[in-house]
Amino acid sequence: MVRQEAGRRLAGPGRRRAGQAQGHRRQSRQGSLHLAELTLRRAIVHSLADIPATAWDALHDGRNPFVGHAFLAGLEQTGCLREDWGWTPHHLTLWNGDALVAAAPGYLKHNSHGEFVFDHAWAHAYARYGRDYYPKWLGAVPYSPVTGPRLLARDDPARRELLKAIVAETRRLGLSSAHVNFHTETEDSTFDDVWLPRLDVQYHWRNEAGWTSFDDFLAAMDHKHRKNIRQERAKVQRAGVTYRMLHGDEAGDEALDAMFGFYLQTFADYGNSPALTLDFIRHLAKTMPRQLVIFLAERQGQPIAGALCLRGADTLYGRYWGATENSPGLHFETCYYQGIEYCLREGLHAFEPGAQGEHKIARGFLPAFVRSRHWIAEEGFADALRRWCEDETRSVRGYAQALAAHSPFRSSP
Repeated sequence: MVRQEAGRRLAGPGRRRAGQAQGHRRQSRQGSLHLAELTLRRAIVHSLADIPATAWDALHDGRNPFVGHAFLAGLEQTGCLREDWGWTPHHLTLWNGDALVAAAPGYLKHNSHGEFVFDHAWAHAYARYGRDYYPKWLGAVPYSPVTGPRLLARDDPARRELLKAIVAETRRLGLSSAHVNFHTETEDSTFDDVWLPRLDVQYHWRNEAGWTSFDDFLAAMDHKHRKNIRQERAKVQRAGVTYRMLHGDEAGDEALDAMFGFYLQTFADYGNSPALTLDFIRHLAKTMPRQLVIFLAERQGQPIAGALCLRGADTLYGRYWGATENSPGLHFETCYYQGIEYCLREGLHAFEPGAQGEHKIARGFLPAFVRSRHWIAEEGFADALRRWCEDETRSVRGYAQALAAHSPFRSSP
């Protein structure tokens, strides 16, 4: 049960002026939730520096690096989250006295920048009817289309209360909606039917067959795809390119600077603004020394390309790459094959190299569903968007089924 808070209630989404929720940014609003015989206090936290890392990290199993205090707090502390880019930290927490029992990393969003669950059509629909879609509340990891826990809690009852608290906070601020992106399949059962489900497809490598070498991996493929991969790797070798793998505690300033330069190059190539800072990369190397994994491609000792990854308990996550030249096969070797080699060497079960890219299928990355949930405050929009989501889900499932027919493996790996 959610106890209503005292204070002025903002107008509903149909009457709210754009940006009205900004005034609540620095106010730590608190309410109470009853869980069994406990009274849980709800608090909004605007900086993870205000929560001890040990308390935050006790709410998850540590298998996914993106929800760790070090990663999320690092984004805040190193200039990666800017209000003019639409990111205002608004983390929702539940407390039993001084003990943190549940938390959702969250943000007030004034656009859809850096989310990777595309809702621009929704914003346009609101605008056509004279409504404000922004600001909205988003439960997610900024700039990271990576599946992982989003409702951090000590137990399932606390997780359910956390979800109720998200709705209560969204109503209190008079926001159009609340969204939880890239949550786990296990968490999906926590959401009730009011939360609209969406599906999308990524491409993941899984070692279900127990491969122990790259040759084992290739042996599971048909001749055409096996030959293609070998040819791609041979082109890189003939070009005189060698590789160094560095964990965060093995990467000096020179390597980190080079990797950041490659990251900037990629954004410049596509005409986009980079969100991450060099300080953030250095922060990862310092605070997550064995979880940060960098692959540097070199020719005659000079870096020419690099890929930045994070390592979880059993999964490698590819996040960023860049290069100063466009050599044949360089992208595939740096972003895919070096990561697969690493997983086989380290005994990791999975490799998720990032969003999008049908070309990954031919290189052993098969379609996998990713999920999001969406709570819409205004009933008329909720009904229309429910039908939209149902149509999208049918389309995505059909698309995934069609993609599965293009698997490079002779049988299911």
